[in-house]
Amino acid sequence: MPKTPFRAAAAIGGTADDVEAAFYEALQRGDVDALMACWADEDEVFCVHPGGPRLVGAVAIRAAFEQMFANGAIHATPARVRKIESLASAVHNVLERIEVLTAEGPRHAFVLATNVYHKTAQGWRLVAHHASPGSAREPDDANDTPQVLH
Repeated sequence: MPKTPFRAAAAIGGTADDVEAAFYEALQRGDVDALMACWADEDEVFCVHPGGPRLVGAVAIRAAFEQMFANGAIHATPARVRKIESLASAVHNVLERIEVLTAEGPRHAFVLATNVYHKTAQGWRLVAHHASPGSAREPDDANDTPQVLH
């Protein structure tokens, strides 16, 4: 399949951290073009919004963010970032603090998101964003004692 032609190469800095900062700034401004410039030009990029389906490809991701931005910008602020980095990939687990308007006024909700970055010919780019359902309480990190999953 051809790569998405509508997205020009982004002029984003040289690290995964720079792309992450640009991604959250674009969310806060409701700027779909700047947000899409953070994504890799790959057919298999994917995004999962809290409680939503898996969106595969830049066209599906862009359409979802355009629909979200129709209701205004998303006031998400990254906090408590945990990182695993290598030469050509980085995984950031982010606690997102999101401002939501309620009948009682603005409140904060919290979402755990995982952002995956690859180093591409265009520089570091986002290849996956997966966000958990939100909660009204800031989640605690589990203790550092290893736990058996199975």
